[in-house]
Amino acid sequence: MAKPTPELLRNVSLFSDLDEKDLRSLADEFSERRFSAGDTVSLEGEGGLMFFVVDGGEATVEVHGQEVAKLGPGSSFGEIALIDRRPRTATVTATTELRTFGLPVFVFRPFVEARPDVAWKLLEAMADRLATAESR
Repeated sequence: MAKPTPELLRNVSLFSDLDEKDLRSLADEFSERRFSAGDTVSLEGEGGLMFFVVDGGEATVEVHGQEVAKLGPGSSFGEIALIDRRPRTATVTATTELRTFGLPVFVFRPFVEARPDVAWKLLEAMADRLATAESR
């Protein structure tokens, strides 16, 4: 099964500061996930234990039924699932054929615990998400 390239992962802000060795190690932990146009990738209010990086295709993000973002190659989502097992905060729906790579939380946690710089990036991502939510 295909794995993400280190270059794709480097474009994800959470991983942008990782060295090549860590990127390769992390890439090995992802699994390819494909979705057809119209498929729900994640559903607001449901449990989520995966972080996704989009490799090809497009998707929309909705919160409370309102479209808030479009995703394309290099986009990522599900980072909250990497920290907390709360229900998904948004619905992501494939608008075209969508190729993603998913990383389960049980793999990511030990990776982050060994790399405080990644933990800090995750905190920054959460602060950005909170600022966006408060501005609505």
